[in-house]
This record gives sequence, C-alpha cells and structure tokens, in this order.
Amino acid sequence: MIALHLPMLKSPFHWDELGQFAPASLDLYRDGSLVAHSTLPNVHPPGVMAIVALTWRIFGVSVASARVAMLLVASAGVLFSFLLAIRLCRGAVGAPAFAAVFFLMASPIFFSQSEMILLDMPAMTFTTLALLLFLDKRYLACAAACTALVLMKETAITTPMVFGAWLLLREKKIREALYFFAPAVALGAWLVLLHHKTGHWLGNEEFARYNVNEALSFKHMMLGLGSRLHFLFLEDGRYIGTLALFAGFRMLRGKDWTIAALVGIAQVVMVTGFGGAMLERYLIPVLPILYAAVAAAASVYPTSWRWFSHTALIALSVAGWFWNPPFPFAYENNLAWTDFVGLQKEAANYLEAYAPDKRILSSWPFTGAIQHPYLGYVERPLKSVDLPGWTFKLDEIKQFDPNSYDLLVVYEKFWTFEGRAFDNNLLRPIIKQYQDYHPQATESEINDGVGLIRVQRWERGGQWIEIFGKPKN
Repeated sequence: MIALHLPMLKSPFHWDELGQFAPASLDLYRDGSLVAHSTLPNVHPPGVMAIVALTWRIFGVSVASARVAMLLVASAGVLFSFLLAIRLCRGAVGAPAFAAVFFLMASPIFFSQSEMILLDMPAMTFTTLALLLFLDKRYLACAAACTALVLMKETAITTPMVFGAWLLLREKKIREALYFFAPAVALGAWLVLLHHKTGHWLGNEEFARYNVNEALSFKHMMLGLGSRLHFLFLEDGRYIGTLALFAGFRMLRGKDWTIAALVGIAQVVMVTGFGGAMLERYLIPVLPILYAAVAAAASVYPTSWRWFSHTALIALSVAGWFWNPPFPFAYENNLAWTDFVGLQKEAANYLEAYAPDKRILSSWPFTGAIQHPYLGYVERPLKSVDLPGWTFKLDEIKQFDPNSYDLLVVYEKFWTFEGRAFDNNLLRPIIKQYQDYHPQATESEINDGVGLIRVQRWERGGQWIEIFGKPKN
C-alpha cells in the first residue's frame, strides 16, 4: 500500500482534510483538546484525529507522516477484508477472497482515500474487523472493536445496533447483546463532552441544519438513494459485479451473509438519511462486503468467464484512478484530488515567490491553504481575503472593495459539466439543483466586470487555476 502511494505521500492536505481534520488533529497534538478550537467543531468523534496526533507526537508534524499513518490503517483494512472474504466465501471456487481484496484495492475511491485523514476508510477497517469478530462469535472483542469504530465515525453506530439486535432477537443471548451498549455509551460520552464545550449536541448549528434538517427532506433522500445505488452497483466497472450478483445470488445464503448484508444495508440507510453532501466516500465501509459478495457470486461462472469478469472489473477500476467522468463528481473519488492540490500548490508557490506581501482574494479552500504552512502549500503564511459562496460568481466578486485586495485567484472548485458530455438542457437543471451549482465567472466577465487581467494560468488533468491582477497605470 505504501509503495503504491509513494508519489502522493507529500501531496498537501485536500478539502475536508485541510478544513477540518488536519486542524483538529493539530489541536489534539498541541494541547490535548478533543474538541477542535482552531476550526469549527462538529459531531465527528476524535478517533482519527487521535491517530494523526499520536503519529505527529512520535514523528513530528508533516503531511507525509499523517499519510503513512492512514496507509497503515488502510493496510489493516485490506487484511481484515481478506479474512472476512475467506469466512464469507466458504464453498465458493476460484480463490474468491483474493478476488475480493483485489477488487477493493483497485477501487478508485478506496485507493484515493487510503492515505487521506478522513473518517470513512478507518470506519471501513473497524467495521470489517467487528464483523469478522462477530461471525467468529468473539462478542466481547467485537464490542470493543465497535466502540473504537463509533469513535472513528458516529454514523457507524448502526453496526453495533445490528449485532445487538441479532443477538437479542434471533439468538436470545441477552447478556452478549448487552455488550453492544458499550459503543452507544462511548458515543454518548463524546456527545456530552461536545455539548459541554460548544453548547450544541452536533458541535455547531450550521452542521446540524445541513446534515440533519435539510438532509431528511424527501427529495434529498430520494436523490441520495439513487446516487448510492448508482455508486455501489454501476460506477467504476461495478456493473460487472452486479451482473455476477444476479447470476450467482444463490451463493449468498446463510447466517453469515445475512448478518453481513444487514450491516451493509444499515450503513447505506444511515448515510442516505444523514449527511447533506451525499459524498460517495460514506459508502467505503460497505465495499468489503459488496466485493466479497461479487467474488462469491462469480464462482458460478465457468472458469474462463470468471477470469474475464474479474480481470475486466479490476481493469476498469484501475482506469478509474485516472479517468474523470463527464459529469460532476467529488475530486476525492479518484486521483483528481492530486491534480486539485497540485494546482493549488503551484499557484501558492508562485504567490509566495513573486507576491509575498500582496492581499489575495480567493475562496476556501485556497485561502485556508495559504495561511498555514503545515498544510503543505507554503513555507510561510500569505495574506488572504475570503470570498464567500461555493463558486466564483461575478456578483460576489463585485461586492468587494477593489482597495481591499491586490490579486484574485480563481479556480475550478468543482468538476463542472460545462463543455462536457452531460452539458445539455435536459440534465443541466437537475444537476444544478442536486449540486447547488452556479456557473463561475469567466475570464472575460472578470475583465469587463471587475477590471482585472489574467497574469498566470495553470492546467492539469482537466482542471485549472488562474491569478488575476490589476492593470498597471
């Protein structure tokens, strides 16, 4: 895992890493604060931040050490996924456990998330471990793993709930079922601490509104369910796996598969109902179960068909590391995130060299990136002026007093659909509503509307970033 990611180990922190998890990890590292104070606190437990803070305590604060720590967690997840597939795929032929783990490692979203200090890959690792322990009837150890799991990500509480309900309702093991109250107690203690420190049960009012109140609307949930099913069963070549599931569904019978399916379904329902952003990474904990099912189901194929199916799925998945779809998607779903941070670093290095004292108007995350050297973009802080909103709209740029900044940095904040295959009158309104997307100001609009001229532009992987300055008198 580390060898595969060597070229990206020093890539600067990206998006939510930069805005939430790196600052929260630094707070824990510096003063032991479990609740972040250098960034806006929210409901996410401190488990992942504790891993990063401990790593920084041992090896020093750096992007590379944090990424290696995450890769070690991901490697453990690969091992647990392999062992889980061995357990689930008993009776299947064609080395299904190897196939399942190769599917997982080839998945673009797992590959990109493996080194990022985000919650979902560690949640996958502990979910898989907990499921493996539960199937082996090691209930006390499973409850301990579930406790660690919910301290990685709060929505993972569904997993111990499934285990406790199974033991109580199906197996009538009341004492063992009580073990699975421990994760709820741990998560409850975290929420009490968070409320004590912030006055909000979810950390802040805006987080609660966006991720709970708005997320529970019928329209949002239906769109979320559609995107979840599309991701799990169609994207990145997984339609090949879906065909295998239809062909070999009879291989997925029995108690073990039922429990695994309940864990996966509960997680999908949870992240569909809660979470305003509907990011695909929320589904990473489900992938080991899904890929084990695909591998087991494909065992009904003749040998030559099975080899072709497995090879095609892995090949399409690896191609997805580099290929960007013609419709909006999150950069973190594949290696597009490295292009994004690479462009931002190029622009930041240029500004640091040629405009170290200038006031730079831009939008987050670039403004945050150039303020803090530990994030991996600059050697010393630059002066930034924050532009509100999600995109660079001309009206918002015009609102700023021209005397309050010297340079403007504009970039493709999202993978937009203008000029791409899905840029048509039928889908554009749907995508705009789904993404809350508004077109960014063009170079000519900035020239005419604000009077700035472009002085630098960089492009990489279909993305771009531009620097505008005031014309010389």
